[in-house]
Amino acid sequence: MNLARLVGAVALLALAGCSQGTPAAAPSAPVSSSSSAAATPTVAVPAKFAAGNVRIALVRQLSSGDYFEQWLAGAQAEAKALNVRLEISSGDGNNDKQALNLEQAVTAKADAIVVDHGFAQTVQPAIKKAVAAKIPLVAFDVDPGAPEAVALTQDDHEIAGQALSVLKADTGGSGEVLYIYVAGFAPLDRRNETWEQFKKDNPGIKQVAQIGVVNSSTASAVADQAKAALQANPGVKAIFAPYDEFAKGAALAVKELGLAEKVKIYGADVSTADIGVMTEPGSPWVATSATDPANVGRVAVRAAALLVAGSTVEHALTVPPALITQKGLRDSGISSVEQLTRAFPGLTTPDVARVPWAAS
Repeated sequence: MNLARLVGAVALLALAGCSQGTPAAAPSAPVSSSSSAAATPTVAVPAKFAAGNVRIALVRQLSSGDYFEQWLAGAQAEAKALNVRLEISSGDGNNDKQALNLEQAVTAKADAIVVDHGFAQTVQPAIKKAVAAKIPLVAFDVDPGAPEAVALTQDDHEIAGQALSVLKADTGGSGEVLYIYVAGFAPLDRRNETWEQFKKDNPGIKQVAQIGVVNSSTASAVADQAKAALQANPGVKAIFAPYDEFAKGAALAVKELGLAEKVKIYGADVSTADIGVMTEPGSPWVATSATDPANVGRVAVRAAALLVAGSTVEHALTVPPALITQKGLRDSGISSVEQLTRAFPGLTTPDVARVPWAAS
């Protein structure tokens, strides 16, 4: 991971510096980022956008959970700002349903398509059809399997690395750890790569169990699994839960078992609800690494809009994360993502897929 380039260095280092242990490095900058200063439009609004005739199909795999709700809110806000009609469908966790929705978006000849998550093997055939039909496509957190599509990701290796740096500092690099993971989701698979390397580099860290499920009630299902795993492994002192629904479920289990003083949670992603869980009295969730999900939704819509306008967009766009600690949130009195992004503007990335005819 390249840690040399910094985004919002002063603010993000201040937040990282509130960690219980050694602060994680600041996030690396996205490929296309140069500044986060506000900008005024530099070109005229394309006629099709001015007339409100642009249709972007947003084809989602999942829609439940704080992260996905905030991601959608950002996408909707950006679509409104750009005078775009956003046509939303969700597979509700059913990959075949998502693939069918994607096929329908191609058949309906949307001006552009945004694919939000999914399994590569189920969405790639329809993505190839979109490419063949010359429909611009942006794929977020799923491998599109086509170089013509724009692949938008968070820096998931960095997300995992930031959270694990705090886990290492807090545990002294040794101890039993419960790991929460479900294979097949691109962001979780990338975070898992970092976890596997972390274990090799830190042999004192012992993974004693792996749990995990992704469904319409992920947090509650994970809570049940975590309680059983913690009872079976009383020596656990840390949980690595690289998805916020995993972390919320783990936090519920730890509190119900009365282990909050002994077992700490290191997560990923952030939402207003997550901040509430992290900052409540006695919370075991002490650190997370995240992008602002609403900002990522905005970036996805901006990239699609640029493609509709015939602008050049980098085929790989990455949104950098920030390390967020429980102590940092409490010390700054932050209780919402809105407050978080105001306090730490590095979480917004207006120069990633900047639209030249729109103010930012």
